[in-house]
Amino acid sequence: MHDQLAEMDPQVPAPAAVLGNASADAVGATAGPVAAGADAAPAARGERARVRRGIVCTLVGGTFWGLNGTVASWLMNAYSVDPLWLVCFRELTACWLFLAAAALTPKGRGQLAGVVRSRKGLLEVLAVAFGAILFSQVAYLQAIHWTSSAMATIMQSLGMALVLGWTCLSSRRGPAPKEAIGLALALAGTFLVATGGNPGQLDLPVMGLVWGLVCALSSACLSVLPAKPMARWGNFTVNGIAFLVSGSVLAAVYRPWEHMPALDGTAVAALVFIVLIGTFGSYALFLQGVHDAGSMRASLLGTSEPIAATISTVLLLGTALSPADLLGFAFILAMVYLTA
Repeated sequence: MHDQLAEMDPQVPAPAAVLGNASADAVGATAGPVAAGADAAPAARGERARVRRGIVCTLVGGTFWGLNGTVASWLMNAYSVDPLWLVCFRELTACWLFLAAAALTPKGRGQLAGVVRSRKGLLEVLAVAFGAILFSQVAYLQAIHWTSSAMATIMQSLGMALVLGWTCLSSRRGPAPKEAIGLALALAGTFLVATGGNPGQLDLPVMGLVWGLVCALSSACLSVLPAKPMARWGNFTVNGIAFLVSGSVLAAVYRPWEHMPALDGTAVAALVFIVLIGTFGSYALFLQGVHDAGSMRASLLGTSEPIAATISTVLLLGTALSPADLLGFAFILAMVYLTA
């Protein structure tokens, strides 16, 4: 059971006996503990390095997603781009970037061929396609459309509580003090950054509430569902097939060619940014962070998104930072330090 939890969430350490039992068999009971300790030290260092890499990937991926939200919101408002058209476009273009990246290496090509031949593997990737990729993109843009980027960010952040609940249930334990404090800091920081500390900005229509709750659920799924298939089939393979399937299904239903917006050179440049940075970059890095740092830590660190969204709004629109923004930044940075 412990081994299965370690595979699902890298924050759960491997049992020490697994690291050292080969040495005990070879040299006897007396030398066994020494050999086990010698084997465990490099393994522990490697685990810490992997977690650190996951933290960096999650922070950068969340930052890219925050920048993406600002650019997507501007594009939808300035050019009347329908949210579903934007989802179709970004998924059916970014999927080829993921698949090309997977095909660049012999290991990636082997993973692509292997997942296609594995019925269980395909089912896991399909779960990621519909339960994480499709819902996370559609729900987030629809939540922005029906409310605002601030409200969508608040609702999405509720997914952290769902991830913490899932982590505790799957490992049959209560929340650790650091997790509980980190969750409180992340939620408080996100609220302050997204609203400026004014609860009056949280008034929302029924459809906004519905899409916001779906956004929270999809955010939790994005932090949990890809972990196991990515460990076997790789980041690019899972993302590429999931994006291709999700985009194809949505395009068949929505027919994006019937909703083509009128775009100029500036809008096309924004679309390129959304595909390369906001989709390919953000998903590749965030899901790598989920794999390396664990679902709960990645979910908390993903609150780098509202910081990036706020700063990009300040730079693009000239909005001044308020004291509530600065306090929210401080809460989120304290959470990063606590969880790292």
